[in-house]
Amino acid sequence: MTYTVLITGSSSGIGQATTQLFAQQGWNVAATARNPASLVPLAGASVLALPLDVTDEASIAAAVEATTARFGSIDALVNNAGYGLFGPLEGITDEQLEQQLRTNVFGVVALIRQVVPLMRQRHSGTIITISSTGGRVASPFAAAYHASKYALEGLCESLRFELKPQGIRVKLVEPGHVKTGFIRSLTWATHSAYEPYLSNWRAQVEQSDDHAPGCEGVARVIFKAATDQSWRLRYPTQAGPILALHAALPDSLWASMVSTGLNRPPRSR
Repeated sequence: MTYTVLITGSSSGIGQATTQLFAQQGWNVAATARNPASLVPLAGASVLALPLDVTDEASIAAAVEATTARFGSIDALVNNAGYGLFGPLEGITDEQLEQQLRTNVFGVVALIRQVVPLMRQRHSGTIITISSTGGRVASPFAAAYHASKYALEGLCESLRFELKPQGIRVKLVEPGHVKTGFIRSLTWATHSAYEPYLSNWRAQVEQSDDHAPGCEGVARVIFKAATDQSWRLRYPTQAGPILALHAALPDSLWASMVSTGLNRPPRSR
């Protein structure tokens, strides 16, 4: 039996690596992105490249319909599309905040609503949402982004209970910092009142990307989640040490460690 997965944000990073891995493992893959031209290198007999904008419900419905028309079903959904809005909350506009939540949260909800009826009819399916270490532990100047990822954690933790009787598994994959282009594509809000702390922190964040591992390990964890027949919810990947340290340290010590990055620029590269 050949299974089918629909993956959002397939044009680069985790989405691209995941698309390639599922195809290599013999799955049918609906690879989606806002710009379908970016998916041309991925297209093949078992890979269907489709336009999909997670902020456009008509686009979502069309992609789901095209996937089922081509492959007959959707056995797994990987909610991967998203981006980061960083900077002081006071410097973020209402429009920027709304776009962050519309993409990272409401887009996930819209995808889930589209595929759940298909999975419920078959009493089978797996919904995988890419959260982040940032859905469990927060850092400075990323309130909007963390709000979106914490929302996904609560969304999926609740959904696992209501969808289990329908035979649908709900999974959260929580990557740590991996090199995907995410850091370089961040949207940064600014506000003069938060200098030099904001500049120091931004430099720390950007420098940390130089030594981050690739995203292939995350793709392997996503595939594991898709093929795991247990009802396990969370799959941390390359994030375990941070989560363990955060859990082990007193909050005052953890906060002091994080604040250090606000008070000094990073060492020269």
